[in-house]
Amino acid sequence: MRKPTSRPEFVIHEQPPAVVVVDGQQSREISPLWLRERTQAPDQLEPMTQQRLFDSHAIDANLTLTQATQVDEQHVALAFSDGHRETYDLRVLAEELGESELFPAAEPWDASLDQNKVRFDWTQVLDDPDVFRESLDAYLRYGYLVLYKVPTDPERILQVGSHYGYVKETNFGRYFEVYSRPSGNDLAYRSVALGPHTDNPYRNPVPGIQLLHCLVNETSGGLSTLVDSLKVLERLRQETPEGYELLKHTPVRFRFVDAGTQLVTQRTMIQTDDDGRPTGVHYSPRLDGLPLLSDAETRLFHRARQRLGELFADPTYEVRFALGAGELMLFDNSRVLHGRTSYDSNEGQRHLQGCYLDTDGPRERFASLLKQHASIEEVA
Repeated sequence: MRKPTSRPEFVIHEQPPAVVVVDGQQSREISPLWLRERTQAPDQLEPMTQQRLFDSHAIDANLTLTQATQVDEQHVALAFSDGHRETYDLRVLAEELGESELFPAAEPWDASLDQNKVRFDWTQVLDDPDVFRESLDAYLRYGYLVLYKVPTDPERILQVGSHYGYVKETNFGRYFEVYSRPSGNDLAYRSVALGPHTDNPYRNPVPGIQLLHCLVNETSGGLSTLVDSLKVLERLRQETPEGYELLKHTPVRFRFVDAGTQLVTQRTMIQTDDDGRPTGVHYSPRLDGLPLLSDAETRLFHRARQRLGELFADPTYEVRFALGAGELMLFDNSRVLHGRTSYDSNEGQRHLQGCYLDTDGPRERFASLLKQHASIEEVA
């Protein structure tokens, strides 16, 4: 469960008018433009969607506060130079400032991760909102889940996918079958080993989440492997900071070709957020190509991606397990690399179904459950 986070405090100055936010040891004055845009007035916001009924981009850039009066502990009356007057609820402003804390932070992991933290009974997830919320919390922290007691009837994967987000259709269909067949248009459809990789790096956008549901597994091989790229990237950055930066900033070509499809795109191997922090990788040695750089940079780039591959295959970072019938893996396709050991198709049948989801589904579900929980507590 999420731990409650402390809300920022506000200090109101009447002369000159100002609203100051204090968060820990830091304090800063809030711009009048920021406050004016976050109006809570019912004639300025549509009640259900909370969308503005005015064009905030047209606010005068020279806007000032002309009055700031503390009404009580939770409210402040503000007046602006454009004539707008309003009493603001400081709790609403605090929620705006603390919005990034709504979701649990990613926690990098290695092979020592306790698997009980990411394993959930599907029947309980489906029936109990609290268990569903716990599973979403675990996914957002660790980047993957394993669900068990999932019925093995055809297309059950679509029900699970729709529970966690929005199923994304690709050239493989709404879902795809994974079993050994010589004519398959991907190596996943053979019985060979698959090294750690991310799916569809040649697609734009890349599928955000992948599900793999085991219907039958009668083989002793075919073990599933998972690796957290966030943990590996910490090590790579320590060992070769220059190589890390090259992988972070240099786009490479990823290409997929079969009898009726060709998909090509350029993107960096290390994926980052807007602040430059790593959020995952685009990694598939079967599908990428070295970028055209100077000879020295090409060698540095190659050594960095070579080391990245070695770390992904290192047992220190790899979780390995047999995915049995009725079990389903759900993982962040960019953060958590997946793979498979080889298996002998003569031993018996091994049949999985897979599908993709858009990235934002679990976060939307998590936020909705928190909102519902807060409403129930408010009523109580």
